[in-house]
Amino acid sequence: MSGKRDGHPVGLRAELMDFLRFVRRPRPGRRLPGRAVGHGVQVDFLPNIRGVRLIQWALLLWLANLFVFGPLAVGAAEMGGAQHRLSLANLPWMQALIWAPIVEELTFRHVLRRPAMVWWFVPLMVSIVVQGAGFASGLMAAVALLLCLAPLWCPASARLRGGWSLSWARRRGMLRAYPWLYHLSAVAFGAVHLYNFQLYEMPIALMPLLVLPQWFTGLVLGWMRVRRGIGASMLLHALFNAGPLLIVLLILRFAPGLA
Repeated sequence: MSGKRDGHPVGLRAELMDFLRFVRRPRPGRRLPGRAVGHGVQVDFLPNIRGVRLIQWALLLWLANLFVFGPLAVGAAEMGGAQHRLSLANLPWMQALIWAPIVEELTFRHVLRRPAMVWWFVPLMVSIVVQGAGFASGLMAAVALLLCLAPLWCPASARLRGGWSLSWARRRGMLRAYPWLYHLSAVAFGAVHLYNFQLYEMPIALMPLLVLPQWFTGLVLGWMRVRRGIGASMLLHALFNAGPLLIVLLILRFAPGLA
């Protein structure tokens, strides 16, 4: 794999504007400049983003969730009596930094660039998510990852219509349905995080407010996946998860009374 890139990276402001336009009208079109050059499937799993820009997007997500969506989620939890399942005595580092970024990105966002796979790949990944982190589900996730890379090690798979790619006739229908695919992926990503809470008798109307941070994060990760690749969305997902866990760890270490 060479170090060549397809153009000069754009500024953060330009990316923000591109994100807002994408949310209003999701399209699976062009990529952002600065991606590596090579086989599309292989490049898709590379970072394709500078470390500084990755940190900038993580900061934006943290700030948006801290000052906008987080307070709404906390208020809904207090009104409905829901409690978070997170145990401060057993922080889920491996699950948050490795399992979730890989499995959840493959589940909710891989098909945003491979919509022909939605009918068989998403059910496979959902079954893995439902099982949770474990040996068997880990093996299944490894198999799923190999299937994503099938066009690399089995070139004939790239020509299997309906399995990995769409015919020209079906692409027009996919373009019309694409906004639904993008926004439903963000909604589903948020909804699955309801499992992080003990809901008790919380009114159904308040439940969407609990996962507003995850919904908004899903919108950004979906855009990142389409514009830069699944590797970039996995990295941003992992970095986003690391921030809150690190803060909790520092509180437990230096100010345990606040916990």
